[in-house]
Amino acid sequence: MDNKKISPIASGIIKGLQEAIADANGEPVTGTKKSIVLRVQPQKIRQQLNMSQSQFARAFGIPIRTLQGWEQGRRKIDMTTASYLRTISKFPNEVQSALAN
Repeated sequence: MDNKKISPIASGIIKGLQEAIADANGEPVTGTKKSIVLRVQPQKIRQQLNMSQSQFARAFGIPIRTLQGWEQGRRKIDMTTASYLRTISKFPNEVQSALAN
């Protein structure tokens, strides 16, 4: 940059961009927090359980249209749903048992 004076806001933006570039390059950036987003793939979970869409939807209390929307990418999966689907993936029998009671 040249010697022109820049505002504190612009300076902060530049610093943030430099940190983002450093992070993208795998360099450590002091003071940053990272969130790991785990993608949930309901179709893979359903297929691993060897269930049809209607069986899966019925077994886990999910409307069939909602499940189809997730699988076709027309509907987004929120964090609560992602947690539920991960739980189904790891403990399908226990979830079905809990829902039956």
